[in-house]
Amino acid sequence: MPPAITAIKRYFRKDLLPLLADLRLAIGLLLAIAIFSISGTVIEQGQGLSFYQENYPEQPALFGFLTWKFILMTGLNQVYSTWWFLAILILFGASLTACTFTRQITALRWFSRTWNFYSKPRQFGKMALSTELEVSPALGKGSVDTLKGLLCDRRYKVFEKASEDSTAQMLYAHKGLIGRIGPIVVHASMLLVLVGAILGAMTGFFAQEMVPSGQTFSIQNIFEAGPWSASQVPKDWSVHVNRFWIDYSPEGRVDQFYSDLSILDDSGEEVKRKTIWVNQPLRYKNVTLYQADWSVAAVKVRLNNSPTFNLTMAALEGKNGRLWGTWVPTKPDMSEGVSLIAQDLQGTLLVYDMKGQLISTVREGSATEVNGINLFVDEIIGSTGLQIKADPGIPVVYLGFGLLMIGVMMSYVSHSQVWALQTDDKLYIGGRTNRAQVAFEKEILSVLDKLTEHASGEDADREKDVLVATIP
Repeated sequence: MPPAITAIKRYFRKDLLPLLADLRLAIGLLLAIAIFSISGTVIEQGQGLSFYQENYPEQPALFGFLTWKFILMTGLNQVYSTWWFLAILILFGASLTACTFTRQITALRWFSRTWNFYSKPRQFGKMALSTELEVSPALGKGSVDTLKGLLCDRRYKVFEKASEDSTAQMLYAHKGLIGRIGPIVVHASMLLVLVGAILGAMTGFFAQEMVPSGQTFSIQNIFEAGPWSASQVPKDWSVHVNRFWIDYSPEGRVDQFYSDLSILDDSGEEVKRKTIWVNQPLRYKNVTLYQADWSVAAVKVRLNNSPTFNLTMAALEGKNGRLWGTWVPTKPDMSEGVSLIAQDLQGTLLVYDMKGQLISTVREGSATEVNGINLFVDEIIGSTGLQIKADPGIPVVYLGFGLLMIGVMMSYVSHSQVWALQTDDKLYIGGRTNRAQVAFEKEILSVLDKLTEHASGEDADREKDVLVATIP
């Protein structure tokens, strides 16, 4: 092997890998991810330039430095898709991977070596919990076989082995091995969450559409998109808004708003239909459509016996809530007209003259007289506000969170180990556990008590048999 490659491998194994596996580095990266995630929650994401200029002015700057220029320059307006945030995620993933292979899996390898048993009494002296008992071979007092039965009753997996010269008998028992595997599952689940987050940031997109009822649209108004998201944006299907409506409470407040949507293929055939509302989205081919907003799109009117005019309504600045308005000419030369103002989709319009005076009200399906003509309002058309999102990483993230919960529960299981060595006159017993130390000590003391009681019972029975045999 060339010396350069050997040197690289040595550097990776001796220097880089221990650095990545350092717990302090992992904690620092985790804190950085948490801080930037909080900033992405506090600072509105994906807004336009005017929004940040209005809410984060240069004078006075928030906290002395947080201005719209700083936000746009650092990418805090789209934290989760910036190169530096993705780099932190990748580095944290590398740290978890290094820790898994250098510590967790290495610990399992060490654990497998402990199955070689303890063959020397001095090995028991190094344990925090150990004892030795006197053994009487003639009476079978304190035998490994008795200890084996007691441990099996407590759901230990027991292994036995005799020494090479057959002068000693060794025992190893353990339970709760799942507790040693739990941390590895936790690490693997966190890696899955990171992979899912990176996959979503690189290949997902976020879009918003405001669509009038009865219109068909394709997803175009994309606000955020990963560099590899082109394949996720649908090109072979579109969405038709069959109907949009709002349910109002008895007090006149918006209770819920609904959209009846149809997915259309290239030929215009309906392939899926669903009515959506808040927290009840429509999902199709990894794309999710959420009900997020609403608006008044247009109003259909007639003047006397004229054809129906479809007049677009624009959003207005209002002190008492949202307003939409349009202007209706009442003379052919457009020298006179009235303004129609809508507050909602309940069907009532306010009619103002050119001086801004309220002159009438009119409901959907009825008429009113203005400037000597009859103004008919046939329909008020609402628009549905949809948030459209594609995130291929979500299934991976959900899988990671599921494994994380399983791994955490596995980690709470105590992994307990017991060793024993029986020589001609001694029985050495020792054990350790990775958690619940007090409960483990009580369990071992209970085993020793049972072992002592069993040995004492055998002594009494043997002495009774000897006594009976000596009576003439």
